[in-house]
Amino acid sequence: MADPGNIHSVLVVDDEAAVRNGICRALSEKGIEAKAATGGQEALNRLETAPVDLLLLDIRMPDMNGIEVLKQVRARHPDTNVIMITGYPTIDSAVHCTKLGALDYLVKPFRLDDLEAALQKARVGRVSSRKHAIVNHGLKIDSEDHLIIGQSRPMKRIFDKILKVAPTDSTVLITGESGTGKELVAQAIHANSLRKDREFVAVDCSSLVETLLESELFGHVKGSFTGAHQTKHGFFELANHGTFFFDEIANLSLNIQAKLLRVIQEREFMKVGDQQKINLDIRIISASNSELTESIRKGIFREDLYYRLSVVPIHLPPLRERKQDIPILVRHFIDKLSRKMKKSSLDVSPEAMDILTEYAWPGNVRELEHTLERILILEDTDIIRAANLPAFITQRQGELQMFSEIPVSLEELEKKYIAFVLKRTRGKKTQAARILGINRKTLTAKVKKYGIS
Repeated sequence: MADPGNIHSVLVVDDEAAVRNGICRALSEKGIEAKAATGGQEALNRLETAPVDLLLLDIRMPDMNGIEVLKQVRARHPDTNVIMITGYPTIDSAVHCTKLGALDYLVKPFRLDDLEAALQKARVGRVSSRKHAIVNHGLKIDSEDHLIIGQSRPMKRIFDKILKVAPTDSTVLITGESGTGKELVAQAIHANSLRKDREFVAVDCSSLVETLLESELFGHVKGSFTGAHQTKHGFFELANHGTFFFDEIANLSLNIQAKLLRVIQEREFMKVGDQQKINLDIRIISASNSELTESIRKGIFREDLYYRLSVVPIHLPPLRERKQDIPILVRHFIDKLSRKMKKSSLDVSPEAMDILTEYAWPGNVRELEHTLERILILEDTDIIRAANLPAFITQRQGELQMFSEIPVSLEELEKKYIAFVLKRTRGKKTQAARILGINRKTLTAKVKKYGIS
């Protein structure tokens, strides 16, 4: 049997001693560390203390069904490839195992050539998905133009976490300031998951009216309330078998939080005004620009829901903490916007790039993109120079003193910048919200919070 390269350790899980011993012997002869487990629970226990590159997993075992073991392995050990083995093959079970993330499906008794081919597939599988997703300047979502841009160390760690969690069905909580790209991360997880060919449904919890939110999420039947003139499919039903993304989940009321918790626990729901339960198979990803633990302390967010949602947390750093990525982002957005506007791509002078890199970007990546879009529309130039940059970026003193000898809190900095942008837009909140990279409702809440007149 040919050396399968970077498959160094294998755990063989089968209740038949002859099968276990035969496979382990064949692997050991080729220098692969082969261990054996007689059942599913033993295998899961072993993986907790000694992870392996590959799991050869029998489907029918006395203590735990192999498919249940597969589900747990994909959730808890996403880097471990799994090949199913069975003496009772059916098309349905093969398809089901593949959908759950099994790399291959071997039918007993199988030849060493079959095992070799499966191991080779596992070796390729360990590197191909990452090579496919990682491109020159970032992580591909679903096309070469749809990327999360970044080469800094924090972003590379985030890319690694995305690719590890994507093949699983674990819930993910994405945190970070407004404009850092939380929805892009959710899209990247979906695009690199086993659900990539299904629906990705995103709901901004801050933009939905509370009284209509339950109907929007769960749907309703005709006549269930005043104005329900026909049966409506809710977002959950539309996302079934796909991925559901809750943006700004901190805005959900405690009532909706309780119902969401039941959906996650029971994997079923009922439309408003209906008694028939609908089975639900979705992957839930959430995002928040606020600290949910603080919301828990205040009693406005359920602690049990928080732990259900944050099985895998991903925190996105603000743009000011990954300045290395700003020149790459600038180049990416200029090229992208130039194609969109059917204009020649512009160069950026070194001085202008230095100013863009050193600016604090309170609105993060979204603000950077909108700023460059404004420059491309309004400035008639072949090279973006310092003079072409907006005054609020080039101005170092006066009303927008971003930093001084006396450090200020992030909240104070945010308050000053919001007040500055509102002054520059003459109080037009829609325009100010666009510059800040947040929605109008969030801006109104911040104006009220900081007492900005």
